[in-house]
Amino acid sequence: MVTAALLAVSVAFQWHLPPGAPLPLTPPANRMSAAKFELGRRLFYDVRLSGNGTQSCGSCHQQRRAFTDGRATAIGSTGEMHRLNTMTLSNVAYNAGYGWSGEIPSLEKQARVPMFGSHPVELGMKGREREIVRRLAADPLYDRLFRAAFPGQRRPVRMKNTISAIATFERALISGRSPYDRLVFDDDLRALSESAMEGMKLFFSARSGCATCHGGFNFSGPIRRAGAGRTKPLIVGNGITGGSFRVPTLRNIELTAPYMHDGSIGSLPEVIDRYDEVRRLALRPAEKASLIEFLESLTDEGLVTDQRFADPWKEE
Repeated sequence: MVTAALLAVSVAFQWHLPPGAPLPLTPPANRMSAAKFELGRRLFYDVRLSGNGTQSCGSCHQQRRAFTDGRATAIGSTGEMHRLNTMTLSNVAYNAGYGWSGEIPSLEKQARVPMFGSHPVELGMKGREREIVRRLAADPLYDRLFRAAFPGQRRPVRMKNTISAIATFERALISGRSPYDRLVFDDDLRALSESAMEGMKLFFSARSGCATCHGGFNFSGPIRRAGAGRTKPLIVGNGITGGSFRVPTLRNIELTAPYMHDGSIGSLPEVIDRYDEVRRLALRPAEKASLIEFLESLTDEGLVTDQRFADPWKEE
């Protein structure tokens, strides 16, 4: 597998965009490449990127959970409990802003938060950047992968390049082959059940208002894509939990429980019940079931099984 990883660096990057998916916006200072993607994949799953060597990015962003962790709120490498729910990385390339606040402007800046933040501690790297670089530079595989990903640099194993490579990997986590997508883009009329079709009508109706916030290709409001101007994230208060937050994508929502910024709602039926109560929708039991079935049709099994996004250290 190591040989395959090294061979991959000479191949041009391919997006593998599903039908209907726009080309993501890539920063000029961090263009996509197969070499950076392969390096970023290794780094994403490497526990050496935490101060005490116990966690990686993939610890809280697990592929089988659509790159979430299944917890109400995250737990950092030192055991510190966080106050916020781990957000999915599904289609993170399209986000108009990052974090629950939406104030972080890029994936590169977002990657620095878990690494160097101390309130709360996540990977616990604050003040230990040089130590982490030394750990990586001591691995001959990383020496080769960094040189391939950042050719021409005399000392490519550095923190800036580490962050750029991780952002490159995360930018490639494109999700768009759910049953819903097969219906819309493949004209596969059998992709959704009759109940899910009814749920889709309800989801996009003025009565439910779901699509008012969770609209567009990513079911998240405004997206960032190549060839378009800068967009701002949609920040709303849902009336269910306190405060206003960035609207998250509903893609793969079936896999990302528990829900809300604080992880306070444990299941999709509970979410629908709360919205029904707060917004006085007067949904019948059959309508609730149909709406849930539609939301489950947004699950992209390909994303959670694609070996391109899996932990490479477990393959060896």
